[in-house]
Amino acid sequence: LAEAVEAIGKGGADAVGVRTDVSKREDIEALARKTFERFGTAHVVCNNAGVGAGGMSYAQPLSDWEWTLGVNLWGVIHGIRAFVPKMVEQGEGHVVNTASMAGLISAPGMGAYCASKHAVVAISECLFHELTLAAGGKVKVSVLCPGWVKTNIADAERNRPANMKGAAAGQRGPQEQMMEAMMRQLIAGGMPPSEVADQVLAAIHEERFWILTHPKMKKAVEVRAHGILEGLDPKFDPTQM
Repeated sequence: LAEAVEAIGKGGADAVGVRTDVSKREDIEALARKTFERFGTAHVVCNNAGVGAGGMSYAQPLSDWEWTLGVNLWGVIHGIRAFVPKMVEQGEGHVVNTASMAGLISAPGMGAYCASKHAVVAISECLFHELTLAAGGKVKVSVLCPGWVKTNIADAERNRPANMKGAAAGQRGPQEQMMEAMMRQLIAGGMPPSEVADQVLAAIHEERFWILTHPKMKKAVEVRAHGILEGLDPKFDPTQM
């Protein structure tokens, strides 16, 4: 964190680093206080922290669910509650909530992750409507739904709290191990984070709600929406991922 602050400072921006566990309300509130003390306000808030733990929904340890929902869902909830009231008060600002294509479609072995990301999409839509009413649309919202991005999310276990440890690598079944290997390969070949950042910045300037960074995955969203409207059973096509 200190290295990141130093690098940003060398780039000409004023930065402050605050160690934060987004799953903890008190940590996010402390981050907000520090932000307001240092800068007076916040203009853009990105609720971006995310982790992932794969496995069959019916067999996945509760610790996986608690950890994934704690970071991916409660992190967004805490961020909204800590920063948005100030934005409404000042009558301007932009919130970017990071969901995923996994918030618009569903895949086997990703129950906890998909649940968290579907929830982030729903919260973002509700927040959009609420801010249109409460702030006259002056405070904007975007929901980021990327596909595969070359990040370190596959190694998020390194930051997992000791009281929420999952199964050790040697204790996971062959299906889980195969899924993890596939995920790592897809992530390694994913879009560079800088390209996602450029698209997020463009969406903020354009005051655009939806940020879908991987156009070819839109087909899967279309198929799901059609299936819902027609009352069809869910379909999963890995070639659309």
